[in-house]
Amino acid sequence: MSVQTALIAGTKRLNEAGIEGAPRDARLLMAHVLGIAPGRLTLVLPDAITAEQAQGFEQAIERRAKREPVSHILGYREFFGRRFSVSTDVLDPRPETEVLIAEALSKPFTSVLDLGVGSGAILLTLLAEQVLAKGLGTDVSEAALAVARGNADALGLSSRARFQQADWWDGVEGQFDLITSNPPYIAAEEMAALSPELAHEPRVALTDEADGLSCYRIIAAQVRAFLAPRGRVLVEIGPTQGAAVSALFLEQGLKAVRVLSDFDGRDRVVCAQAPNPHPRNLGK
Repeated sequence: MSVQTALIAGTKRLNEAGIEGAPRDARLLMAHVLGIAPGRLTLVLPDAITAEQAQGFEQAIERRAKREPVSHILGYREFFGRRFSVSTDVLDPRPETEVLIAEALSKPFTSVLDLGVGSGAILLTLLAEQVLAKGLGTDVSEAALAVARGNADALGLSSRARFQQADWWDGVEGQFDLITSNPPYIAAEEMAALSPELAHEPRVALTDEADGLSCYRIIAAQVRAFLAPRGRVLVEIGPTQGAAVSALFLEQGLKAVRVLSDFDGRDRVVCAQAPNPHPRNLGK
């Protein structure tokens, strides 16, 4: 049997299972099984596939047909041009989060804190792009921190990235030029309508089991104490939460509060800045 024949059969199986983007997923899984870059798959379509490879591909297709994310089958997800290992202990890095990354990189920083670090995608991407910066990633989950540490090692960033188990601000010390977070923002009542793939990601990283705003209230309540003068805070949000999260930061006296949209025009990130503690007295 050729690679192409197996690929056609696998794509058909995914289509029958109702998988959106079945041809793309089948190609990614086939390239993974063959141990080649997806872009090279066309070159080997006429080649014979070994029995072991065919079995591996069939198993991968069955896992995907049961709505397991492709990233979990591969064991990694690409984000901002880098590969991050993922597991059921962390959220998959998503393209929408690159909006937060781009905004964070629009101004220099030397210290960054990422609350709820998960796979480390946000923190480690920022450190990789800002080579003089150091950062701290916190998470309540030790399993998530293990994934983040592994990604830091793989990217050669362990010397500049620290990780700490913490429930939001508990145990965090110091001030930071930049604070980021992609907290659980899905309301409990919205969980049932989510795609089946999200059942493979940690529920605690998806929902606050309340109205979707609980974590933002915790972040906003103490963020000023951990921001350096004119330091920035950037948080990812759900598409209907821009006004509510902005109001939380404004209530704490933060300045330059803005809502940024993602590639589809939906509200995605709220940005705010700490005021200068020594404003110039223009009246004298």
